Amino acid sequence: MTNSSFLVSLLGSMPRSKKLLTAKRKLNKGNIDLKTYQEILDEETKYVVELQENNYIDIITSGELNRDNYVSFIAERLDGVTMMSMADMFDYIEDKQGFEQILEILDVPAISIKNAICTGKVKYNKPLVADEMIELKKLTNKKIKATLPGPYLITRSMWLPALSKQYYDSKDSLGEDIIKVLKEEIDSLSKIGIDVIQFDEPVLTEVVFSEGKTRSFMCAALSEKKDPTEELKFATKLIKSVIDYAKEKEILVSLHICRGNWSRDESILLTGPYTPLLPLFEETLPNILTLEFSTPRAGEISSLFSSTLIRDNCILGLGVMNPRTDDIEPLEDILNRVEEVMQYIPKERIWLNPDCGFATFANRPVSTMEIIDKKLARLNEAKIILRKLYE
Repeated sequence: MTNSSFLVSLLGSMPRSKKLLTAKRKLNKGNIDLKTYQEILDEETKYVVELQENNYIDIITSGELNRDNYVSFIAERLDGVTMMSMADMFDYIEDKQGFEQILEILDVPAISIKNAICTGKVKYNKPLVADEMIELKKLTNKKIKATLPGPYLITRSMWLPALSKQYYDSKDSLGEDIIKVLKEEIDSLSKIGIDVIQFDEPVLTEVVFSEGKTRSFMCAALSEKKDPTEELKFATKLIKSVIDYAKEKEILVSLHICRGNWSRDESILLTGPYTPLLPLFEETLPNILTLEFSTPRAGEISSLFSSTLIRDNCILGLGVMNPRTDDIEPLEDILNRVEEVMQYIPKERIWLNPDCGFATFANRPVSTMEIIDKKLARLNEAKIILRKLYE
């Protein structure tokens, strides 16, 4: 990359068309062959790549178009994992009343969200996203980023005690196998020549901001009373293992944290500064911290940079766009946010991105391609101005 200041990249998911969603359903039912589905998938992935290139995005992502959501797709890739809807899980949940309350908060039918659940010994069967990245490299000459669910997210969302305890005595032992799986995936991505690997860990904000009340579709183990201190210690161990391993392979590693991205209703989403997560950030020390900052719910930027370790070592992937709104962020707001960050770190360690993906669930995107195109154009506009001002 000739110019390393204010690089722009997306966070991952993009909306899928009705044509692609229909094709996926037909494929799952055996009504079309894999070749036909793959042609439709390739066509839409090419469109997503062109959309990014036309808006001068620096590091290209695939759009995650073959995934039903950003974590449960792994059920198709691993042994010992079963895809279950929230309705399927209901019989195995101890706290059924609490579970129903979560669905009310999320404002979604139980059948519409699916989760990958541990129902056997978990083993690497086929690549999680490496095959997707091979195809992506054919579509662009730019740097590319692989987006993956993080080890804590995978372990926590897969752990349903009524089923998983038949194969693992605790979520800790399941976590050890998840680390093995992700190391194998990192090996595959390293061979392809991936530039950046992003691990998504949205459940971390659930742990520190939900005040003991689980409010997320992402944690299957709803009956467990979680001690935030113990949970963060467990999460740190898992995340550090995979980040350290990817760094050994000389791949840039991004850790992405947000506060949930399933609704346009800001009032039901989590709120709080990154302060409780600073010890985890310092211990895992990713090359890039990709964080939500476009909304007041994310707290003050100064709270992040109270850590000298982060100030001195990390690139900040600065969230300057809310993917859940149709409003195109004013240039002045983006520039002001960047200049605030420049009080703490140099321009070479500031990247620009939306807060999160544009389509958490395949069936329930939070944006449209038309709005996304306008938002990406604004990101590029901001990058051009910033480079003129500070190069």
